[in-house]
Amino acid sequence: MAAPRLEDVLTCSICLGLYVEPVTLSCGHNFCGACIGDWGRGCDKACPECRKPFPDGAELRRNVALSAVLEAMRAGPGPDSAPASGSALGARCPRHGRPLDLFCRTEARCICSACTVNECLLHERALLDDERRERETSACTLASVISGKFSRLLQALEMRRALALKDIKVAETQALAQAQDAEQRLRGHREALVRYDRRVRDLLQQLDDRTFLQESQLLAPPAPLGPLTPLKWDEDQQLAGLKESLSQLCGLLLEEGDHPRASAETADSGPMEGPCPLAPVPSPVCPLRRKLWQNYCNLTFDPDTANRHLYVSRQDQQVKHRHKPRDPAGPSSFELWQVRCTQSFQNGRHYWEVHTSNHSVTLGVAYPDLTRRKRGPHTDNIGRGPSSWGLCVQEDRAQAWHNGEAQLLPKVSGRLLGMDLDLVSGCLTFYSLEPRTQRLHTFHAIFTQPLYPVFWLLEGRTLTLCHRPEARLPSELQEEASEPS
Repeated sequence: MAAPRLEDVLTCSICLGLYVEPVTLSCGHNFCGACIGDWGRGCDKACPECRKPFPDGAELRRNVALSAVLEAMRAGPGPDSAPASGSALGARCPRHGRPLDLFCRTEARCICSACTVNECLLHERALLDDERRERETSACTLASVISGKFSRLLQALEMRRALALKDIKVAETQALAQAQDAEQRLRGHREALVRYDRRVRDLLQQLDDRTFLQESQLLAPPAPLGPLTPLKWDEDQQLAGLKESLSQLCGLLLEEGDHPRASAETADSGPMEGPCPLAPVPSPVCPLRRKLWQNYCNLTFDPDTANRHLYVSRQDQQVKHRHKPRDPAGPSSFELWQVRCTQSFQNGRHYWEVHTSNHSVTLGVAYPDLTRRKRGPHTDNIGRGPSSWGLCVQEDRAQAWHNGEAQLLPKVSGRLLGMDLDLVSGCLTFYSLEPRTQRLHTFHAIFTQPLYPVFWLLEGRTLTLCHRPEARLPSELQEEASEPS
């Protein structure tokens, strides 16, 4: 017959756990002090083991030797003893004294077999070895996903670095050419002045009055040099696009929602496409957005239409609203805080995306006859009449506007937005692209005139037309863009 285990010998027959403050009855059996104190309450008391009665008022003395054995066992095995197989390094349950050979996933802690009966009966449990293998697998998957994400980030950073260096080199070449041209002009003017000075000195040495008068009439000073063109080198403007791209890359790295299971699709989506100077680095793209990209158009702002407070920069791809106005407005500029794109659309299907710095912007399309003049208290007229359609993004809501009527929409991020114009089916659809692609609103109309993308933005806001390197403007659109409005 096999010898009983130590924990079985030291188990209370009432609570089935290791003794807690053990006491000994007159019959010699041991129990937890609290267990035997509650035993047989309200009736004649008898030993649970041998059924020998003991007086109700009998004094229960603590078993000092047994308590010392239990304390030594709970303190853990000695340095030379090996932990039991399947236990957590030989650790034991502080409540029941049994080996911690199970893991409760519900409470995220190691438990013993007694815990499964008393406390964790309905909880999700697993063997320690199984839980460890599952966590190791999850850690490996997560490490693979993180490694893949950093690889794509490094690839995008390298492409952005090469592009930034190329732009700096181009700007440096242009600035150097301007400096050399100014230097050439100065050198030529200096040589002309030297020749003039030499002729004047020779004339002053002429003794014959008649010759002096004749030659002085033919002597003319060189033409004025005129103002020199200042060198165009703006370091802030040169690095602004780089700073914005780096900020977007950091946002992608810290983006929430990249769980291991979902990230497996990310790993299969191929290398990350390199960011263009103004477009944000794309995160894993959903099929809907990839389908929209098939009709992508790279747009540019028309500076002649920009309001005096709107500053167009970066190859006419970015506009910013500033408090200080520019030079006097031209005949084509909006009195409202608006700007129009150069391109227009009259047929086919077209898609474009814009990145905004904050809320309080409106984007839409309008016929060529959209008035440039301010009428009434509004600072925009996109969607206020029958010739324009717009989406207004506010801090706490969004609104779809047409013909002076607004439809209230839920709150959206508004940082990255897309517009899909299908002139064949007569649909204009607005999309929110962050944190996921979702349709916001669709206008249905019969468009009878060319449509120009048009935008309104509040003071301090910046709006950027995102460009995709592979997107090209069709030839018919280029012809339409070149026609005067």
